[in-house]
Amino acid sequence: MLRPDARSAARALLLFALAVGIVGEVGLDGPAPGINVPLMTLLVLGIGWAVRRRGRAPDPLDAWLPITAVVLAAGIAVRADPFVGLLDLAGAAAFTGASVAAFSGLAVTRRSLSLILVTGAWIVESTLVGTARLIAAARPAPRQQPRSLPSWIGPIGRGLVLAVPLVVILASLFASADPIFQRGMDDVLGFRIDLGALPARLLVVIAISWLVGGLLAVASGGLPALERASLGAAAPTRSVTSQRSLGTTEALVVLVGVDLVVGLFVGLQLAYLFGGLDTLAAAGMTYSNYARRGYFELVAAAGLSGGILVALEYLAVRSRAYLALATVLVGLTLMVLASAALRLQLYQDAYGWTELRLYVAVSIVAMAAALATLAALLLTDRTRWLGHAMAVIGVVSLIGLNLIAPAAFVAERNLQRVIDPSLVPPDGEVALDADYLAVLPDDAIPAMVSALPRLPAAEADRLRDLLLQRRVELLSDPAYASPFGWNLGRERAKEALRALP
Repeated sequence: MLRPDARSAARALLLFALAVGIVGEVGLDGPAPGINVPLMTLLVLGIGWAVRRRGRAPDPLDAWLPITAVVLAAGIAVRADPFVGLLDLAGAAAFTGASVAAFSGLAVTRRSLSLILVTGAWIVESTLVGTARLIAAARPAPRQQPRSLPSWIGPIGRGLVLAVPLVVILASLFASADPIFQRGMDDVLGFRIDLGALPARLLVVIAISWLVGGLLAVASGGLPALERASLGAAAPTRSVTSQRSLGTTEALVVLVGVDLVVGLFVGLQLAYLFGGLDTLAAAGMTYSNYARRGYFELVAAAGLSGGILVALEYLAVRSRAYLALATVLVGLTLMVLASAALRLQLYQDAYGWTELRLYVAVSIVAMAAALATLAALLLTDRTRWLGHAMAVIGVVSLIGLNLIAPAAFVAERNLQRVIDPSLVPPDGEVALDADYLAVLPDDAIPAMVSALPRLPAAEADRLRDLLLQRRVELLSDPAYASPFGWNLGRERAKEALRALP
């Protein structure tokens, strides 16, 4: 039987979760993504800290987790870019989950990559089912005295509590869908049933409360099953990461084969892409056509090579030959990334920027940083920190995207190509793709409005018409009018669009 204090604590957590669910429904359901997301993140983190498990101080090394969660969530209020916002939201959710686990006294940052992944899976599981456990823990204690009411009263009463809301919701839906049914309900009941958006809003409250309740359960109680299984020991990481399932010989065979293929490709790049040999004679195409293709494939190949290195590092037994071949593969893969970067630059110079090309460029820089870090960790035998380093590189890359503002970056440079054609190589394209600029996120609007007076008349007229259409949408959509949906990028776009004649 549960202790009264445990039952009271479970009820308090459920009330907190319900309160956050109601606040979340008001702030998130309807308004566009904006300042509501960082405010909700701060609210969840604040309540998680308030209900944290007593007697287990958080690890000071985990202090960066909630800070990162708030910074990434704040990006949604700064950048009016759906894709970047989606990345920010995913990162903020992941770091919020890690933060509540850290609040409970569970060390996160100190763990190896494998245990961090296991911990993440347990956090997700506890978030999804933790509220159900709280509900079970909050149930009243069984009565000791005999019941004074008939035994059938309780089941019927509980059934009515469940059935009445469902019946009302279904009746309102049927009444909205069928006027004859609605008239019958009016005649029978004598009043109209019109709940409008209430059922959907209740579902939003329940969904948010359910997830927040799971997070609060983690913050207040930790992950007992995981701690008993793997995190209770003083230093469990050595026993987990030291288990190698691949022999040295197998690893060397893999590295030799991969090194040979990547080395052959790099040799061709040194001869033709960087060295200027006659590509027309070798491949039947001009240098410009040869150099402006394949960067997507090269980024994928570099990612695969890096993945092979990471997998071998966790699976294979190390030796001097293994270390030498792995280091060579890191260097060759960096050359592959250099080839991809040069091809992307040449293609961008000729045809302009797109958001996708910018994301590829950022991924090239991030992968190069990850490979350089991997080489340093390989040489110092500290690859147990590789997962942490990759997480930091990912966060820095995402923050960098928020600072760059991809839509504004792309719009400014593509507009500059039209304003100053000398920036475009002789075989490049100078024409402005106004339709593409018009579908860019709102971060790009100030750059487009400011460039209108300097554009050729035809391009300026086309772009102005598209911007006027967007002005109507931005200024009339109620989702953008809510104070909870305030977003710096959208506010700048509105201000720029108001200045259009």
